[in-house]
Amino acid sequence: MKRISLLLVLMSTVLFAQQNEKKQISKIVDDWHLAAGRADFDAYFALMTDDAVFIGTDATENWQRDEFMSFSKPYFDKGKAWNFTAIERNIYVNDDANLAWFDELLDTQMKICRGSGILKKVDGDWKVAHYVLSIAVPNDLVDRLVELKKEKDDLLLKDFQKN
Repeated sequence: MKRISLLLVLMSTVLFAQQNEKKQISKIVDDWHLAAGRADFDAYFALMTDDAVFIGTDATENWQRDEFMSFSKPYFDKGKAWNFTAIERNIYVNDDANLAWFDELLDTQMKICRGSGILKKVDGDWKVAHYVLSIAVPNDLVDRLVELKKEKDDLLLKDFQKN
């Protein structure tokens, strides 16, 4: 009976620790989105690792952190970055609690989008290491969307094939 009680206490402690990590992670991601909504450049990039990657909705948007900082600085300087609010989020944490990944649905100026990312613990703090933003397209609209972007995609594919 003592072993079962000890096991239950240990399992409860582990579950509590995981839930606490998930709450911290969710707050970091919320704060990161909020910093962009407030056009707070320093706060936004302070929540990313030095080697972070941001992948945007355009096929050409695959930035290392410093490139992304240069690209986005004019938007932040104008006081208009982007405004993402999570409407659903799933968070997963590795056993060592130093790496986490998540997916989220977002309410944005582009309507519903999906984000997914990876966070790493850096000096005890969670930071965004990798983020991918995608526009959510209802399946019944995909054919129309493909037709809209066909010409630009064909040109981009030719450029990729040259390299």
